Amino acid sequence: MSLFLLLILVALVLGIIGFAAHGLFYLLIIGGVVLLADLVYAAVRLRHGGRHHRVAR
Repeated sequence: MSLFLLLILVALVLGIIGFAAHGLFYLLIIGGVVLLADLVYAAVRLRHGGRHHRVAR
């Protein structure tokens, strides 16, 4: 879950910098790609989330 939130944060920061800074439009594109990859990762984790349980010791 923390990886999901970290990737959302990275995508948001890259998108803001890419939008605000002149000439850094590629950062906006990279932020969008990271966001899409993160959503795919979350969908895969939710689909297979019931099978992996950790036992706390």
